[in-house]
Amino acid sequence: MPSIAIVGAGPGMGLAIARTFGSRGFDVALIARNRAKLDDLVGRLDAEGITAGAFPADATDHDALTQALKNAADRFGGIDVLEYSPAGSLQSTPLTAPSQTGAFDVRWVMDILLYGAIAATRAVLPAMREAGAGTLLYTNGAGSVDPNPMLGNLNAAQAALRNWVLGLHKELSDTGIQAAHVAIGAWIGTDGPPGVPAAPAEEVAPLYWELHTRRDEAERVFTA
Repeated sequence: MPSIAIVGAGPGMGLAIARTFGSRGFDVALIARNRAKLDDLVGRLDAEGITAGAFPADATDHDALTQALKNAADRFGGIDVLEYSPAGSLQSTPLTAPSQTGAFDVRWVMDILLYGAIAATRAVLPAMREAGAGTLLYTNGAGSVDPNPMLGNLNAAQAALRNWVLGLHKELSDTGIQAAHVAIGAWIGTDGPPGVPAAPAEEVAPLYWELHTRRDEAERVFTA
């Protein structure tokens, strides 16, 4: 049975991606900070006939993240697909315009987005290389492609992740391993700010399956 590990799993995109792959025969490893929330997601997937497991870890704790992915691989006999989409808290750190951005304003989100993605990838890539197969998918905001001055520090880290993923796609192009970037230009769900385009997670999730199965695209940009 193939498996997918979802880092940053939550009740929105994470659950929708889990359902997309789980309904096609994948086991699902869910990784996020909150054990209780993960257990709730596991219960919902189990009720739908999808085998899932909870592996708590903070994406900024790279040792814990690596161990969680190892535990998931041990339980499910490997990880065939990695999907990386952790969300940090914007409440504790202000968003800054480019000219007002200092090193700390970027550092916290770089740790979540880029450094966490690197740690997760290094945890699963050796086994994929040995098998000559695998898929690495990374979720990001559309500001990684077209920056918004109000999100200067966030977009800088998003662009760094995008650049790294596109390079990874090129590096792995002849290895049987697919690496791809998904840039979402919409608020997922119905609780977004007024005037901001929104879309249900179920509308976006099929993109991940297409990137996994078609295996010839480095990026998809979703706009509502």
